[in-house]
Amino acid sequence: MTIRTALLLAGAAAFLAPPLLAEDIPNPADTRPEATKGIGPGARPVGAAWSRSPVVAPHGMAATAHPLATQIALDILKAGGSAVDAAIAANAALGLMEPTGNGIGGDLFAIVLDPATGALVGLNGSGRSPKGQTLAQLKAKLPKGATSLPPVGALPVTVPGTVDAWFAMHRRYGKLPMEQVLAPTIRYAREGHPVAPVIAMYLERGLKNYEAQQKRTPFEFENAKRTWFARGRAPRPGEMFRNPDLASTLEAIARGGRDAFYAGPLAKVMVDYLQRQGSAFTLADFAAHQSEWVEVACVPYRKGYELCELPPNSQGFAALQMVNILRNVELSQWERGSPEVIHYITEAKRLAFEDAARFYADPAFARTPAELLSEEYGKQRFALIDPAKATPAFTPGALVAPKLEGEGDTTYMTVADKDGMMVSLIQSNYRGMGSGLVADGLGFMFQDRGELYSLDPAHPNAYAPAKRPFQTIIPAFIRKDGKPWASFGLMGGGMQPQGHVQVLVNIVDYGMNLQEAGDAARLHHDGGRQPTDALAGSPADTVPIDTLGVLQVEPGIPAATVEALRAMGHKVEVETTGIPFGGYQIIARDSVTGVYTGATEMRKDGQASGY
Repeated sequence: MTIRTALLLAGAAAFLAPPLLAEDIPNPADTRPEATKGIGPGARPVGAAWSRSPVVAPHGMAATAHPLATQIALDILKAGGSAVDAAIAANAALGLMEPTGNGIGGDLFAIVLDPATGALVGLNGSGRSPKGQTLAQLKAKLPKGATSLPPVGALPVTVPGTVDAWFAMHRRYGKLPMEQVLAPTIRYAREGHPVAPVIAMYLERGLKNYEAQQKRTPFEFENAKRTWFARGRAPRPGEMFRNPDLASTLEAIARGGRDAFYAGPLAKVMVDYLQRQGSAFTLADFAAHQSEWVEVACVPYRKGYELCELPPNSQGFAALQMVNILRNVELSQWERGSPEVIHYITEAKRLAFEDAARFYADPAFARTPAELLSEEYGKQRFALIDPAKATPAFTPGALVAPKLEGEGDTTYMTVADKDGMMVSLIQSNYRGMGSGLVADGLGFMFQDRGELYSLDPAHPNAYAPAKRPFQTIIPAFIRKDGKPWASFGLMGGGMQPQGHVQVLVNIVDYGMNLQEAGDAARLHHDGGRQPTDALAGSPADTVPIDTLGVLQVEPGIPAATVEALRAMGHKVEVETTGIPFGGYQIIARDSVTGVYTGATEMRKDGQASGY
């Protein structure tokens, strides 16, 4: 065949072949579901084949759910910023780049290791309900017979606490001006950033969920569509995304400070918009908002390790209660994936969450019983676990919650600096991307955290004016031999306390490194009474409760363990998407060398990096 003939044949074939479609071209930022069918992980010279190496660095480190946010944090550290400066910068970036998990329309909780004192300092940056709206007035806006608040629209919106929390931390621990701290995100919002694969998946899911919600509960969604779904679809992996409205909002905050958001023109735009959607919020509600510095509580586990969490209205104490229960059994006598270990962790979770549903609430309205964290109470709760089978139903402890007079999607990140300051920070809009509401031209969505109020007036977590709802988001720390050792956390509603405990068990009982401790297969138990439910036995207690719940496990849990758990009475599902199991970040500091070790995990797009 001559060269001329070959060229003619090739041209004819090209002419006759169907045109190449965009979906036929490989997307280097994405993968097809069938691409890795029939093949497993490769081999590693050290550690588990399903994990990778932790990151080590001597001067500073950041671990976030997006590589660009991690790099922004490191740039701020290298410019002389503190870990708090870097954490704020990364959190702002995540609000732009991971809007499926967080944003300035949501709340923030943090634990800061103050290197000057060696103390762990907690910050509660959660917002409150409208001061001028009672429970009866709220119920009048709900459909007749409703037993909970909807996840969309104006009714579940509470005052966004994130921006005030930024400035509270910055006043105490910041070194660089906020204009410099927010500048990287402002630039990315105007110029664009490529969408990460997992976030693209959540954006697509989010659009479908909101469209389905609109059919059930109509709400204003056009502003959100213009912000994230202007092409009539979700952004795809690797596709450039811009949010100039958010850039302008962050510029106003950088120039005008906290008051620009809560008392200035931005506040007026937000309140005017929310009132048009049926909200009772006023400018005074926004102006009155303040974050609160709180005490961090720690509970010993074993081998000198302690878990440290924030108090209610967060669910941090649920993780501490689980630790208090599990310290009564030596888990390491069994393999990590054994039915015994999974059973004890699951039953401890169920016991702790029964108390969370009964007692956790805004401490300005109902104090949490101090006995919940006592060693003796942990022993009492542990004694309720049958080692051979799942207990059909647990109840909360017979404790009294003293009342006062008066009326689970998220991002977790951690940053550490050269001076030893470490920040454990979690931030969320709650379910999905939030309420679906975006104020005109501001570029962020309001949270739907108010969905977590109970409508039972007898419940400590009942809706009331100017009250904070129960919160799922919890940052954490691990102390070793009395000193702060690791800043860590995990995303995902009710997964967070049980995830904290599983990571602790992996490190302490089984000696996994920080990366393996996050990558290892997890369990997620869902069910039992919730803080939104009516109190058992109250007149409002009309909704049946699945007391046993469902135990979800990842494919890395052995099939024999799954069958053994089912034989013990657990309702077990093998869940293959990774979605219910959260996303984990951690940084630990060697007390002798000062070297940082960090890790993130495979369930998210994140990166741990240092310098």
